[in-house]
Amino acid sequence: MTGARANGRTGDHHAIQAVTFDFWNTIAYEPPGGSLTARRIDAWTGVLREAGLAAEPERIGRVFRDAWGQFGSRWAAGDGFHAADAARWAVDRLGVGASEEVRCSLVEAFLAAAEGAELAFAEGIEESLRGLKSRGIRLGIVCDVGFTPSRVLRGILARRGILGLFDFMSFSDEVGCYKPSREIFRHALGGLGAAADRAAHVGDLRRTDVAGAIGAGMIAVRYTGLHDDPGEGPEAHHVIGHHSALAPALGLGAR
Repeated sequence: MTGARANGRTGDHHAIQAVTFDFWNTIAYEPPGGSLTARRIDAWTGVLREAGLAAEPERIGRVFRDAWGQFGSRWAAGDGFHAADAARWAVDRLGVGASEEVRCSLVEAFLAAAEGAELAFAEGIEESLRGLKSRGIRLGIVCDVGFTPSRVLRGILARRGILGLFDFMSFSDEVGCYKPSREIFRHALGGLGAAADRAAHVGDLRRTDVAGAIGAGMIAVRYTGLHDDPGEGPEAHHVIGHHSALAPALGLGAR
């Protein structure tokens, strides 16, 4: 799907002041064969072995899967459970009797494991961002952070050379709440200096991105190029399968 379909609201190119983007499965994604989990398992195995404690990669992996399940439940409930919380929860669950020093090392290793990770980027995202920027539109990110802290995500964007395209970023581990809370969208709009009815948000999930944007009074755009969400939640004003379709969906002419 490369075009766009509208659902009851058409963007006005005179009205659009800002566009915000989700990060995961909208801007970037973990490519097939890439494994942030494997990096975390390796990091913990090294810390535990150095401390003379049992280091079983399979058991560590199971604990991380349990931690992800815990995150999913807390995320759905809007209850804060970010990377450091998940790491501490996983240390407790692992039950290796680590000292406080080793516990701190495990938490830091969990957070740092993704530092050098390379993600793949959605096709056409950079061209879309630069096209919007050339029109004087302010750009932002509204992202629910899982196990990869916002500082790491910023580093990934910087290595790609597009961090400077964004004028403001609202990450859940910094703002203190998850989408679809209006607070995180208002945080972004305030930082961008944009009125809600003159801003659009692009993301892949109905429950968080679409519902949150609509609740905040923004134009909602659901991006299906990496993940066509079958979950519950409202449909967006516009649905696009490629980032090249974003500007036309918002009523912005060719440039």
